Amino acid sequence: MRSFRPSCVRRALAILVTITMSLVVSAPVLAQTVRLHAAGSLRAALDDLARDFERRESLRVEAVYGPSGMLRERIAKGEPAEVFASANMKHPAELAAAGKAVEPLPFTRNVLCALTRPELDVQTANLLDRLLDPALRVGTSTPKADPSGDYAFELFKRADALRPGARQTLEAKALKLTGGPDSPPPPRDRSPYGDLVARKQADIFLTYCTNTLAARRDFPELVSVPVGPELAVGATYGLTVVRGAPEPAWRLAWFILSDDGQAILARHGFGALR
Repeated sequence: MRSFRPSCVRRALAILVTITMSLVVSAPVLAQTVRLHAAGSLRAALDDLARDFERRESLRVEAVYGPSGMLRERIAKGEPAEVFASANMKHPAELAAAGKAVEPLPFTRNVLCALTRPELDVQTANLLDRLLDPALRVGTSTPKADPSGDYAFELFKRADALRPGARQTLEAKALKLTGGPDSPPPPRDRSPYGDLVARKQADIFLTYCTNTLAARRDFPELVSVPVGPELAVGATYGLTVVRGAPEPAWRLAWFILSDDGQAILARHGFGALR
């Protein structure tokens, strides 16, 4: 993963704070709760980060997790929100373009891996062959609603450059099993991706590497396969603050971008930005 200079991000955030605080409507400075909307892939990392933030600030973080596209729609329709941590830059940028939030900053990175069962013999070197195998079911999240699905379909596009026709084949066979408005609720006590692969609802599930690590904690028999450079797709996560949010929301955003916040994300497998 690439490294970045936190000072650059802090300077950018300081500029946004200066501009945006002038637009904040008289909100109580000592608000008791900060509302955080965040991509589901960030749950474990941001739960840890929120606990640390709460100890430092004597504030409570109320977190809502879900597919970033669906969270964006809810915020756009008026759901109370203050900080939005998306699995892409597109969704917070759309809120900013609509005047709902400030311009987003990138704050972490992720990459795709393949979650599978060991007996299927999926490896980095043969991943494309195994994805194209008609006998194997390929699972993804739902494009547009969940950036993880968008990134999986970007991998299919890259596959077409290596194997003409692969994109059409993979898009046709992909099972959109999570992250959509009609997807069943994920299990509360275990990884939804691990659950689907372990129950053979999918043979190969393309999702973030951080998700495959979490899945293997719940289902140690499963395998996480890195994606080779010719197919690799990186995910840049975006952070924004909703216009009118009180000052404590900015403190949470600052903490996410700080060295301490970045260290918590790194412990959960997320990568830093340059």
